[in-house]
Amino acid sequence: MITTKQRAELKSIAAKMTPAFQIGKGGVNDAQTAQIDDYLRVHEIVKFKVLDNSLYTAREAAEEIAEKIGAEVVQTIGSKAVLYKRNEKDPVIRFKAK
Repeated sequence: MITTKQRAELKSIAAKMTPAFQIGKGGVNDAQTAQIDDYLRVHEIVKFKVLDNSLYTAREAAEEIAEKIGAEVVQTIGSKAVLYKRNEKDPVIRFKAK
C-alpha cells in the first residue's frame, strides 16, 4: 500500500510520461495484461490510455488490470490511468525520505 506522499510523487512522475499502452474495443485481455506486468517489472510505473471505442472506462480498466497483476492504481484522469507495482528485487523509484 502506498502512502499519500508516495502517491503524490508517483503522480508527478506520471505527469511527464506519455501513455505506453492503449486499451481499445477488445478490452483488457490476458496478453495485454502480461505485457503491462512485464513493463512494470522494469519501470515500476505505467501510464495507459483507454480509447473512446472501448467498453471500459479508465477506472474500470485500471482496477481490473491492477487486480490481475497485483499493482496499485495511482490515478485515473479522463481516459488515462496510471499503475504502480514495486519491484522488490531491483527498485527503480526511490521515494524521498519523510
